Amino acid sequence: MVLSLTEITQSYGTTKVFERFSLSLDSGVVGLLGPNGAGKTTLLRTLATVMPPKTGDLVVADQIVDGEASARRVREQIGYLPQHFGFEPKMRLRDFVVYAAWLRRVPKNQWATAVDAALERVDLADRQSTKMKTLSGGMLQRAGIAWATVGDPEVVLLDEPTVGLDPRQRLQFRQLIAGLDCKLVVLSTHLIDDVAAICDSVVVVAHGETLFNGTTRELASLDRDDIPGDSPLERAYMSLLPSADQLL
Repeated sequence: MVLSLTEITQSYGTTKVFERFSLSLDSGVVGLLGPNGAGKTTLLRTLATVMPPKTGDLVVADQIVDGEASARRVREQIGYLPQHFGFEPKMRLRDFVVYAAWLRRVPKNQWATAVDAALERVDLADRQSTKMKTLSGGMLQRAGIAWATVGDPEVVLLDEPTVGLDPRQRLQFRQLIAGLDCKLVVLSTHLIDDVAAICDSVVVVAHGETLFNGTTRELASLDRDDIPGDSPLERAYMSLLPSADQLL
């Protein structure tokens, strides 16, 4: 397994998000679905080693993460894009992506090639001298994807990456994900058509529990005619949610 969580507990103060939660993720593109408040962002933060579990084990690429030293080592192989990511407003786009390469310990002599490739992937090569504060919302989101993918990390974790992208850009994003040279991509989203288009498997979480973990075809096979939705995959997903969570 590329990523695994075993019997973890995760909380904010006294509010528990996950308790004795386990999950294993293999290679491919995995869609992470769940209603608002299901813990998707907390799960990604845990997998990215940003938020160490209170109890339990995290393993990334066969390495047990049991402290800051091991967390630093595995971060070199993780590209993580939070839903809301920070940046220095006056920093130029190229410098923003170079900084990501430095953080991931990409060898300095590979920075130019890696950054060029990352900016080309997101169709921002002609904007590399632009200051971050002047980029549009869609461009900022694409800049974040360049940040997460520079240097071709083994694992890419994306939290709502297509927010702010127009339909053409979302198609480009799907092509980008399909062309990534990494073992595992975890895509947290509310957009079922993105999952249907690019994901090999799906994990559905709600109330700190895994409701489904399998292929997109296996999820679609749970389609029910009595559940609202625009596609078999969407209806199957909705059928898994507790009635109180039927609205996304």
